[in-house]
Amino acid sequence: STNVMIRRKIYDSSAVFISAARRIASPTSTSPRFLSSRSPENELVSNKSSFGSPTRVQKLIASQSDPLLAKEIFDYASQQPNFRHSQSSHLVLILKLGRSKYFNLIDDVLAKHRSSGYPLTGETFTYLIKIYAEANLPEKALRTFYKMLQFNFTPQPKHLNRILEVLVSHRGYLRKAFELFKSARLHGVMPNTRTYNILMQAFCLNDDLSIAYKLFGKMLERDVVPDVESYKILIKGFCRKGQANGAMELLEDMLNKGFVPDRLSYTTLLNSLCRKTQLREAYKLLCRMKLKGCNPDLVHYNTIILGFVREGRAMDARKVLDDMVLNGCSPDSVSYRTTIGGLCGQGMFDEGKKYLREMISKGFSPHFSVCNSLVKGFCGFGKIEEACDVVELVIKNGERLHSETWEMIVPLICKEDESEKIKQFLEDAVKVEITGDTRIVDAGIGLGAYLSSKRQMKRKNVRERSYF
Repeated sequence: STNVMIRRKIYDSSAVFISAARRIASPTSTSPRFLSSRSPENELVSNKSSFGSPTRVQKLIASQSDPLLAKEIFDYASQQPNFRHSQSSHLVLILKLGRSKYFNLIDDVLAKHRSSGYPLTGETFTYLIKIYAEANLPEKALRTFYKMLQFNFTPQPKHLNRILEVLVSHRGYLRKAFELFKSARLHGVMPNTRTYNILMQAFCLNDDLSIAYKLFGKMLERDVVPDVESYKILIKGFCRKGQANGAMELLEDMLNKGFVPDRLSYTTLLNSLCRKTQLREAYKLLCRMKLKGCNPDLVHYNTIILGFVREGRAMDARKVLDDMVLNGCSPDSVSYRTTIGGLCGQGMFDEGKKYLREMISKGFSPHFSVCNSLVKGFCGFGKIEEACDVVELVIKNGERLHSETWEMIVPLICKEDESEKIKQFLEDAVKVEITGDTRIVDAGIGLGAYLSSKRQMKRKNVRERSYF
């Protein structure tokens, strides 16, 4: 039978259990321990020690891989006279059943626990909420709050917050989460800053910024102090709605109250201001960051550079690039590529070439589009020498050029009677098949060396003519 199997488990666990089970199974036993005259209190202690301590039972339950067998052992021990499970036994069993999704059996354990008059601790309910969260059961997590009240246990803010986190992770439970929040105070649970943050974040993600902002106002009314996360949530919410001015007001309020915004908050604000073309405000904010205890990083500078370039203000982008170097922040390839692209877009190819040289000197590889833009720009203005400078600079750095770049530059520096040789070099340069994953092609050593020698010959001829 099941009882025999459970008792065998108990027997195997320790000699104490073997002795205890035999005595319990044989009520007619003439053991001196049972026949001796003892007070009820002493007899209780005797029976507890004869069956085994609650700690031993807890270890036996914990050692079971089968949660159903663990439950049988728990029930069997519960039937023994004067035996009382420890809180640890309840926790271990609830966890075992929950992880195996025996949720109805958990309810059975709790019901027996309640009928026995044993008090439940907050830790038990914390485990319950954790189980339902892992099982993706928001309704059961919600019921746990009211189950705590049934056990005459007042939920703590941490329980409320964990349940709210479970609920708001399901879009359909946002209203129920808000209703629970409103009723919590009636049950003696005082929401804290974390409580408000959970709900504000949920409403912002649900595109209900107005409700989130009203919750922020309620915090202040109820003397719940916002933290950095509170402001960060709302700033992000305002920026997502394109309300950069509202986000800036929150930032000012935050700074006035002594909070230091984190880097992500500044990044969010800078992005929003740049998208709204409020570049002056964005640059001022960038300059203020250091004064307010947050040094701008690469992401912040690149955000502003891109903002200026998009608005056709390449010279301002160049100034930001120069500023970041002066402020100890090293530009990356994105910084240079964006700036050079902006300069080329406004016809400032000489400036672009200057930053290309600087970019390469710092070990960055220019994207083929950067070189192509410069070569195309110089060729368009008839500045063949400058275009060739760009090509040589890139080739000497071991980079590859796109076939389009070669096709622009080669005919401009070669004689007509060399067309066959040019054709062969170009065929070699573009012989690599261009697939969806191929963005650049290898020009080959021959074409690069050929162009270099042609330029040297032209320069020599120019010098010779200058003497006559």
